[in-house]
Amino acid sequence: MGGITQDLQAHVQTAHTTLCHAWQIIRKDGVQFAFTDHDLNLTFEGVSFKANNGLGAKALAQTTGLAVDNTEAIGALSDSAIREDEIEQGRFDGAEVRTWLVNWADVSERWLQFRGTIGEVLRTDGAFRAELRGLTEALNRPLGRVYQKPCTDVLGDKACRVDTTNPAFSVTLEVQSEEDGRVFSWENLGGYDAGWFVRGRLEVVDGPAKGLWALIKHDRFEDGLRRIELWEPIRGDVSAGTSVRLIAGCDKRLDTCRFKFDNIVNFQGFPDLPNEDWLLAVPRSSAPNTGGSLR
Repeated sequence: MGGITQDLQAHVQTAHTTLCHAWQIIRKDGVQFAFTDHDLNLTFEGVSFKANNGLGAKALAQTTGLAVDNTEAIGALSDSAIREDEIEQGRFDGAEVRTWLVNWADVSERWLQFRGTIGEVLRTDGAFRAELRGLTEALNRPLGRVYQKPCTDVLGDKACRVDTTNPAFSVTLEVQSEEDGRVFSWENLGGYDAGWFVRGRLEVVDGPAKGLWALIKHDRFEDGLRRIELWEPIRGDVSAGTSVRLIAGCDKRLDTCRFKFDNIVNFQGFPDLPNEDWLLAVPRSSAPNTGGSLR
């Protein structure tokens, strides 16, 4: 077994072993969970791994070369460990996962057996099944630029460079009224044209749903109110008084980059790319052709 220490290898080859598995999950928001399938807690690398939390896994499928390693975590949902509402909110999406094979009689004898991230998560009847993706999963993503008329960047990223904290492009305010976490209304939200936030984001700044966000579908004035409607509801408590941040939207067009964000120097599209009609055009003898006809 590659990477296993000599001491642990010698223990595995004995007639009687004292082995168990230990798991660590590190979410993108910094929250960590640690479990073991041993019947007592284990501690190593400054982490306490809790026993009997219903977390296990199928056999690891590990390969050499560029093939993708994968496995599946299976566990029970509980308030003290992994909660169903947090899975629904997407807080475990892309979380880092590490699993060790450990000699529980001497935790210094351990092997980091798997390292990767959480992919698709399914939950039903108080349990969950999480797809685990190995480090080589990143090699499956297509890379390189796409030649198209619209901009290919995300507003505010390293290539775009728009400062989304600029008051012209974002505003932080408290929720006055909300419907099912999807439609938000304010009485005094002026200073921005109708539609300014369409295709932008609503981010939750504080409260139980802090860190969650959703894309904005509509931004309009109705009956003296500014109404912001999302494509998908925020899956958390965003009741009145919760602070949220609205970020302007970008439709990826050259004119929007020029006139709305004054950022044409960083536009990442190809607005002069010929369309399909131009590519299929052929010279005609019945009419003049710019550039001269071959017929």
